[in-house]
Amino acid sequence: MIALLVVLCEVAFWVLLAAGLALRYVARKPRLGAAVLLCEPLLEVVLLVVTAIDLKNGAEPDWKHGLAAVYIGFTVGLGHHTVKKVDAWVAHRWFGGPAPAKPPKYGMARAVHEWRTAARWILAAVVAAGLLQAAIWYVGSGGEISSLRNWQQKMGLVISINLIIAGGYTVWPKQAPKDAVTDREPA
Repeated sequence: MIALLVVLCEVAFWVLLAAGLALRYVARKPRLGAAVLLCEPLLEVVLLVVTAIDLKNGAEPDWKHGLAAVYIGFTVGLGHHTVKKVDAWVAHRWFGGPAPAKPPKYGMARAVHEWRTAARWILAAVVAAGLLQAAIWYVGSGGEISSLRNWQQKMGLVISINLIIAGGYTVWPKQAPKDAVTDREPA
């Protein structure tokens, strides 16, 4: 049941996003569209409550409970950015808005972009790991918690990968090609 609820929450996320953007741009009701978009965190609250009730009712913690925690964490860390990016893309693609800013390609500006991206992913992984730890404490020492610990290890891997990528762009910044056109005028 928990795995199905995670899938339903993901589908509902995109449905609410589409509805909010349709209200904002097609119906020209930006406040109502924003209100619909603000309902998205309720999906995670419902998932969290149902997961806690399932564990309280004696369900053995397994990969589905871990998946629920990870889904909530990733929605917290990445959801707002995803909504902003999709909003900018929809506004540009169909409603004459400005083109969304592209990430920088070279130098320290690219490194800063990678650190911001890493920060979102790290936040997601930390929230997920925290929820997993809360579930471990909630279940107590008498329950089988190995699947939850496995998810925590995976969150550690997500953090490590993002630190390596961002650190790589910092230590070895990508350089613009020698023949690249620059914004400077010749002197």
